[in-house]
Amino acid sequence: MSFRVVRQSKFRHVFGKEHKKENCYDGIKVSDHAWDSPMISVNTKYLAVIEKALGGGAFMVIPVTKTGRLELNHPKVNGHKETVLDIQWSPIHENVIASCSEDLSVKVWEIPAGGLTEDLKDPVASLEGHQRRVGYVEWHPTCDSILCSAGHDYVVMVWKLDKSMENGGCALQEITCHTDVINSVAWNMDGSLLATTCKDKVLRVLDPRTGNVIAEKPKAHEGGKAARVKFFTKSNMLFTVGFSRSSERQYAIWDSKNIAKPLKLEMIDQASSVMYLHFDEDTNMMFVGGKGDGNIRYFEVQEASPYAYYVSEFKSQNPQRGLAFMPKKSMNVSECEIARCFKSDIKGSVTVISFNVPRKSSQFQEDIFPPTREPVSTVTADEWMGGKNGEIRLISMKDGSKKGSAAPSMAASGSGSAAAGSSSGSSGAPTDVASLTKAYHDHVAEIKELKAKLGKMEIDLRKAQGK
Repeated sequence: MSFRVVRQSKFRHVFGKEHKKENCYDGIKVSDHAWDSPMISVNTKYLAVIEKALGGGAFMVIPVTKTGRLELNHPKVNGHKETVLDIQWSPIHENVIASCSEDLSVKVWEIPAGGLTEDLKDPVASLEGHQRRVGYVEWHPTCDSILCSAGHDYVVMVWKLDKSMENGGCALQEITCHTDVINSVAWNMDGSLLATTCKDKVLRVLDPRTGNVIAEKPKAHEGGKAARVKFFTKSNMLFTVGFSRSSERQYAIWDSKNIAKPLKLEMIDQASSVMYLHFDEDTNMMFVGGKGDGNIRYFEVQEASPYAYYVSEFKSQNPQRGLAFMPKKSMNVSECEIARCFKSDIKGSVTVISFNVPRKSSQFQEDIFPPTREPVSTVTADEWMGGKNGEIRLISMKDGSKKGSAAPSMAASGSGSAAAGSSSGSSGAPTDVASLTKAYHDHVAEIKELKAKLGKMEIDLRKAQGK
């Protein structure tokens, strides 16, 4: 007698569901530039999308609560002289965003409280040092005043933000080991390592403080199209996507301490578009979506063999231009939402997709919502350059109680103002957007449950009266 053994997993039945059109965004002139960055970024307060601009470079910043069709004269961030190629919100400060452009610069912007009411043209930092256009920008995960950028001059620059300096910051390190255009750059979980993929087909692990190459793997993916990389797990394992010699899309798992051979190499499909990656460090799920695809696949990844399990995929008829995932603290825990994706398309809309675990109860589920990363800076730029790694501090998703505490400084100024303050006022009522949103969804779920109970009671009453 034979039987099939089903792998036990809390996330085996995760499904994606698009939000209603009125809860999405429309009327956005999404950039149609051929560059392969996502062109979109989101945090708990704002959605940013690179706009198709006739002259200069601009991107839009939209409050996430402002759904529906966008007005034609919506204010923009338009301080770049050439096309903007990538944007990234600070993981620590909700009103700070970095952008890079064909004008050879990286700029950091501070969005006023409440959002833009007029065009923003003056950045708090303008970082110059690249000799050709800048394709990617990435924030350090535990230090709010460090970020890196990758340019078409084959250089990765590590920057320090400091308001006391003339341009708002300076270069800490210039990494010049690449021999061709850099396709992606990623920090590890505590910001002690960088990984890059490059058009020369070499996967590299770098020391961002010294610029030294710690490990490299030639022909990590043998195809000529762009590959991408993400760190996952605290042991600094790597997940890459790329193309085979016969142009099949594939993913690979690597040990960053020994990348001579992949731990796992699997074919995905035979499509031709490059892929975007997002890693959820709380659930150990890796989301993979291709530019121009209509689907988003997701895998569970782990340190032990077989390293990755395919879970499922979200399918849509609408092809995506870019993907961005909202920070975990904004999830609707009453509906067991473990991820929320914002998908842009060339038609000018941004669709919101929730990934949920099917559970009947609306109570908080501790097994699928472990403590998540607290948005706080735990190391200064000078301490980091001296060799100290920032601590990853956690916060409960149930009630916001902190596991440890620290007061983050403003990214652009280095001053000690708390960006992640209390979520409730003196009366105990929630006051910030994330807490109010959670309270709203909790009440909606409770009302839905009560209506269902009332409906059942009415049916039972009719049956009793019929007898």
